[in-house]
Amino acid sequence: MEAKLNCWEAKQCGREPGGAKVSELGVCPACTDGASNKLNGGKNGGRLCWAITGSFCGGKVQGTFAQKKLTCMSCDFYKLVKTAEGKDFALLKPDQKYTGRI
Repeated sequence: MEAKLNCWEAKQCGREPGGAKVSELGVCPACTDGASNKLNGGKNGGRLCWAITGSFCGGKVQGTFAQKKLTCMSCDFYKLVKTAEGKDFALLKPDQKYTGRI
């Protein structure tokens, strides 16, 4: 079975605990969001980063899913996870609700 990469591994952002950019930019919330642990087969929010408020991408703090959905849905990592998970793909955490269009 192929290992499932988390966003910080795939993107090599250095924002994971102990990462190269933590002292400069801090730890990304996707790395520490235990409520998302194991969703889409990732560690914490590592394979659900688009649903994590305040995650970092492209060197910028991102907002809620509703605010960043277009950017995230065009991301290669999002597409990779969605394809890999198929029918088991989790778009949001179980406690999140999104009523907009996707």
